[in-house]
Order: sequence, then C-alpha cells, then structure tokens
Amino acid sequence: MIVFGASGHSKVVLDIIFANNQTVDVIVDHHPKVSELFGIRVTCNDEIDAKEDAIIAIGNNKTRKIISENYALNYVTAFHPNSVISKYAKINSGTVVMANVIINPDAEVGRHCIINTSAVIEHDCKIGDFAHISPHAALAGNVSVGEGSHVGIGASVIQGVTIGKWATIGAGSVIIKDVPDFATVVGNPGRIIKINKNIQNNER
Repeated sequence: MIVFGASGHSKVVLDIIFANNQTVDVIVDHHPKVSELFGIRVTCNDEIDAKEDAIIAIGNNKTRKIISENYALNYVTAFHPNSVISKYAKINSGTVVMANVIINPDAEVGRHCIINTSAVIEHDCKIGDFAHISPHAALAGNVSVGEGSHVGIGASVIQGVTIGKWATIGAGSVIIKDVPDFATVVGNPGRIIKINKNIQNNER
C-alpha cells in the first residue's frame, strides 16, 4: 500500500492501517520533513504502481482532491477497529474512519473523507467527497455536508440541516439552519462571518 503524506494526520492513518494488520510499502510526500515514519520509508519521488492500493493521509481537503485527481490508483478505505459503522451505511473509496466514530444506518460518506475521532454521523446523513468531520463533532439525522466542507472539533448540527460545499464550521459551533457554499460559520447559534471568495473563485 502507498500512503500519501507524512504529517501528524498520517501517523493516525498509519496506526489504523497497522491495527487492521495491513502493511505500507512507502509513504509519498512531496515536501517531506522526515525520512521515515513508524519505520516506513518516506520519499518525495513518485514511486507509484497504478495497481497498488493507496490512501491519501493528508488533512487538507483541497490537497486530497488534487492528489486523487492526479493519481489514478486503487484508493481504499480504512476503518479503525473501534469504530461502529452500520451495515446499512455506505462508505466510499479513500475515506478514513477513526477510533470511536459512530456512523448509523443509511448514512452515506463520500470519497476521500476524514471522519475523525469520536465523531457521530446519524441516520440518513449525506457527507460529500473530501469533507472532514472533526473529533467529537455530531451530525443529527438527515444532515447534508457538501464537498470539501470542514465541520470543526466539537461542533453540533441539528437534524435536517444542509451545509454547502467548501464551507467551514468553527470549533464548538451549533448549527441550527442551512449554511451556504463557501461560508465560514462560528458560534452558538452559528453565524456567518465570511464567504471564502478565494475558494469560490477556484471552483469556477
């Protein structure tokens, strides 16, 4: 298996891979700060076989999207053994589910998402590709999170809310109404403090 990224986030992903008795051949990082991680060699070269399994272990949502578009590999999922995932949930390729996560029936998680430690995704939620649901964030039933959005640590989202694409929900925020694309929302109740025009322009 190939793992992209040699940062702190990568350490957690590697730990999940090892907990599932899988092996990693090489870590690819285009700007490496270390030569090895947990005994696995880190390289900046693209020593990549298109037939190999791969996981993108990089926290930045936009970077995961770029890498997934640039490298046509067999992207696989990684589930921590202590996560609880309903057999009626759907988890798409490249997504990582960390320890103590709960994902309930008919939830659907997109490609290359991060579902971080102790996050809760309730029934019928829809999580778009490249999204990140941070530690201890909780999404009630029927919540929708758009592509590339980041729900911050400890945030809570009430049932039926739609969060647009490439939005940012601040740590500890309580979201009680829909959030538009590219918005940054903070507080209890959540309020929009800016629209991320740089991201918006890049998406056009």
